[in-house]
Amino acid sequence: MAQSGPGKVRIFEDFVGIEDPIALTAVPRILGPFRVVGQGMAEVDSGFPQVTGELSGVVRGNTTNEDVHSIALETNVCFDVALMGQLVAEARVQVENLDTKAVFMGFTDIEIASSVPDIQTDLITASAGTTLSLVASDLVGFYLDAELTEDEMWHGVYNGGTTTGPTLSTTTELGVDNVAAAWDVIRLEVDPNGTARWFVNGVLEQTVEGAVSTSVNLKFMIGVGAKGAAIETLDIDYILVEANRDWTV
Repeated sequence: MAQSGPGKVRIFEDFVGIEDPIALTAVPRILGPFRVVGQGMAEVDSGFPQVTGELSGVVRGNTTNEDVHSIALETNVCFDVALMGQLVAEARVQVENLDTKAVFMGFTDIEIASSVPDIQTDLITASAGTTLSLVASDLVGFYLDAELTEDEMWHGVYNGGTTTGPTLSTTTELGVDNVAAAWDVIRLEVDPNGTARWFVNGVLEQTVEGAVSTSVNLKFMIGVGAKGAAIETLDIDYILVEANRDWTV
């Protein structure tokens, strides 16, 4: 339906000054265009503070020092794949180390549950070796997990579409290792028919037809989860989320 006005949803945050400081105990919280969520976010060691000395603005997601605690940025559940695709999610990220943590960036349908969605209990769980448990009925994105056999490799995970979501992690390996303290640009594209593509540093690494449902509304989410009694971190330089705006409903 042709109408005047912006025809595209475009969210871009470069974090050049904005932050969610450590020791900020208010719940809920907002960081730029995103909502701050996760277990432990009301405790004094969790948040998204600015990283000193980084050019172009960088925030660091800090979990608490408790197992199965996450910190994440997300939108509302507001994206319809069929009506608003192509959906795009892109971020420039790095981790200080690759130990005892899980990272996710992409889209999912999980709703806010007491403001504490967690990567491991609400989204996806990896057990030691090559087994994935796809907890969320609908998800598509990048996954990094210290408990997998390929514990340093980006994985392209998905669930809910006409192609069955894989529970064997080796079938989702993107062939690109994350390197501690080195930046990666990870980009996900989802077409109106549910086909998804995963790019790492500008290179197409995986394409899956029917990776995600075309009738389930999704949200964007990026975050890090702890897999032990230590604070885990994820540095984010920028986030880009794009979708077409639908005026037919």
